[in-house]
Amino acid sequence: MSVRVVTPGLLTTVQDLGRTGSRHMGVGCAGALDAYTHTIANLLVGNRADSATLEITLAGPRLHFGQAARIAICGADIDAHVDKIAIPGWRPILLPAGSVLALGACRRGARAYLAVGGAGFVVPEVLNSASTDLRGGFGGFQGRALIAHDELDIGPSTDNVADVHISPWWVDPTPALDFDAPAIIRVLPGSDGIVLWDGMFAHQWRIANTSNRQGLRLDGVPLRPADTAERVSAPVVPGAIQLPADGLPIILLADAQTHGGYPVIGHVIRADWPRLAQLRPGDALHFQACTQKQAKQARLDQTQQLARLALAISARHGV
Repeated sequence: MSVRVVTPGLLTTVQDLGRTGSRHMGVGCAGALDAYTHTIANLLVGNRADSATLEITLAGPRLHFGQAARIAICGADIDAHVDKIAIPGWRPILLPAGSVLALGACRRGARAYLAVGGAGFVVPEVLNSASTDLRGGFGGFQGRALIAHDELDIGPSTDNVADVHISPWWVDPTPALDFDAPAIIRVLPGSDGIVLWDGMFAHQWRIANTSNRQGLRLDGVPLRPADTAERVSAPVVPGAIQLPADGLPIILLADAQTHGGYPVIGHVIRADWPRLAQLRPGDALHFQACTQKQAKQARLDQTQQLARLALAISARHGV
């Protein structure tokens, strides 16, 4: 059973929760930039949290479903239709065989996640992950973004419907994703952050057009370190905030390199990674200082929220 790509959208890739345990070999994490949303989409269709979804960036694909399917679309506020029926997000949807799902522009937010019930999107695993590593050119579907005429395998479906069925219930994505609120990104000090710590919070930053899955490049008033000496390359991780020579920070994301020589002036707390993933070129953000205790509590709150959602969704599914 398969899903055929009619048109691919701007950047559509197969992603799961990422590739762990290989950074010592220079292999990055990859995986869904917004793992929180990816997980909820999977829960809504009855999948495991680490099942592969499609990550859709800014503008989505048109997909032909050869079989009936249970889907969920979460994340960015994206225009979605089957024929002339508008498909809402954050809830299960049943599609009949032969449906063409048209995913248009993301009106708010940058990335939407499409989950399909059963086994998700089935691709060969590389280093124990189905995620696409675009920089390395492996994983996912042939190591690249989807193109027209690709055929994606999905698991068999037990749903057999003649018409589109939209669930009357849905989940609320806030507070992890609140597109109406300003993007306040909480930050822990970095290894080179003492001199620049105050300067990070003095100005508003905007997402540059050159941002991608490797990192968010920021536009604003450049930061000028007192120490401009060349640094030895050192390990870096997603969430690190690097400061290149032009003084404009880069926030590393899931496709980030494993080593870097730029000063690391801060680390975005894990609980705010979903909000980072949904920032689009031109969006504004403010950094806010955070303590280790606050970061741990924020992560605990988010984990508990996800656990509550999982229980509520299971109850709806009758599991």
